[in-house]
Amino acid sequence: MTQDIENNLDVYGFLSNIYGVNVYDVDKPLQRILQHFLGKSPSLHGLGGFAGRDLLEVTDYVDKVSRPRHIMWDVNGNRVDRVWLNPAERYAIEKLVLDFGINKPPYHSGSWHEHYAMGFLVSDPGLYCIITITIQTAYAFHKYGDDELRRYVPRLIGDERPIGFGATWFTEIQGGSDLGANTTVAKRDSGKWRLYGDKYFASGVGLADIALTSARPEGGRAGAKGLALFAVPRLDSGGNLNFIVRRLKEKSGTNSVPTGEIEFHGTEAYLVGDPSNGIYYIMEDLMVSRLSNAIGAVGVARKAYLEAYEYVNRRRAFGKLLIEHPLVIRDLMDMEVTLEGSMALVFKAINEFDKTWHNKPPYNDHYHYARLLTHIAKNVTADAAAYVTRLAMELYGGIGFLSEYPIERWHREALITPIWEGTSNIQALDMLEAMTKKNAHVTMLNDIENTVAEIKTYHGIAESAMNVIRNTLQLTSSLSPLEVEFRAKDMLSLLGHAIAVITLAHIADRLGIDRYALVAELYLEKHLQGGYKIGSHDLGRKIINIEEG
Repeated sequence: MTQDIENNLDVYGFLSNIYGVNVYDVDKPLQRILQHFLGKSPSLHGLGGFAGRDLLEVTDYVDKVSRPRHIMWDVNGNRVDRVWLNPAERYAIEKLVLDFGINKPPYHSGSWHEHYAMGFLVSDPGLYCIITITIQTAYAFHKYGDDELRRYVPRLIGDERPIGFGATWFTEIQGGSDLGANTTVAKRDSGKWRLYGDKYFASGVGLADIALTSARPEGGRAGAKGLALFAVPRLDSGGNLNFIVRRLKEKSGTNSVPTGEIEFHGTEAYLVGDPSNGIYYIMEDLMVSRLSNAIGAVGVARKAYLEAYEYVNRRRAFGKLLIEHPLVIRDLMDMEVTLEGSMALVFKAINEFDKTWHNKPPYNDHYHYARLLTHIAKNVTADAAAYVTRLAMELYGGIGFLSEYPIERWHREALITPIWEGTSNIQALDMLEAMTKKNAHVTMLNDIENTVAEIKTYHGIAESAMNVIRNTLQLTSSLSPLEVEFRAKDMLSLLGHAIAVITLAHIADRLGIDRYALVAELYLEKHLQGGYKIGSHDLGRKIINIEEG
């Protein structure tokens, strides 16, 4: 990889060690995981080059120099509440949607694996958020919208020009993740729905042509099950501004996506689907974004790893290259093992979601299983991203803490992933709900048991992880509800780590690649057996160069 970089050191190369690298071509683990789940490695060479060069520079520049700006009035004195993006960022988004077709695969006989693989390569959380909230909007309209709403879909997925932007605005200041506490009201007025209230975290403000939002129909039941899902266009039927953008947020990261506060004052809205199923539609849409959060977290961690790997192959300390020091090898091994286990876990969750995303309320058992895996993957990958990016910063030393270089930004960006789309506490509680009310763990247990039975060469590794799953579920059944909730995050992590090991062993067995068995063994040692064993140092040397994956 070093020689590729040396040939590409121009405009931005003095700030980054990986500028100009094709981030898809070098990532053999990603290619093998896609081969496992899809039976092929998609042709993502072009996007890999764009993500490792133009996109890397654009997103870093936007974060440091040119963040989106709220433009309240136009030149003629009209209230417009638009957001002014750096033209390079707008170009990058249009290229992703139109040229690379990031939002098209699920709607063109492709799969969600391809969309999320492209999201992994993009990995800038702010920019990928814009893409995600747009495909979420398309998802809801495609699945539950009437003809009026479905007409937005071609522009949202890039089938028509100009592209359209969607958004999802659910959070209110008094409730946060507690959607049942939302107070926005929907009233019928002369045959139209009108909304009254506000949203506190509204990503995509000033960009969205139409947004999904939650509101309680007047007189409706209290709590989350009383919410309906509505679509709010930027302009009302008379061509007037349909809602007010109060302000944009000042954020620690994700600065390429404008996030603001929205006010609804009689805002025209369109009901999406059956009002009694609103909370279910919202939770479905959150599955899409939670998987985006998970794959984006791993993508951010991969970029940090690439930067650190290249740095330790160049930097000398105490008479030799950093890469020659055993503790540095340990850190790189730790990062790579964590990354590949997390990647295997999230693509397992994506695979189950892809099988069941057409399912509608009342859902079948496989849908609930896919949701259970989504909660687990979202949490495990978020923890992994924070951990890997911190280690990468540490390997850089003091330089890693300087905001002028990308490694500091990757850690900042990683820190949103445990918060976005529901904190770790929310994921743990939702996991318990899927288990206690939907018995999703029964479907999970059957599926994972069948997977372990298929694994021949590396059955012992998989069986060790399977025992962790069995013991965790057995312990859960013996505890009081209060004790179960207290331990829910630990349970979530144990289940996630065990599924990651089994998935890695399955990949190794099916593709005949011993390297994945080594990663599975090391992941098992670190996350489920209390730490690396003697001899792990030699195994680590065999896996830290991802190009050999």
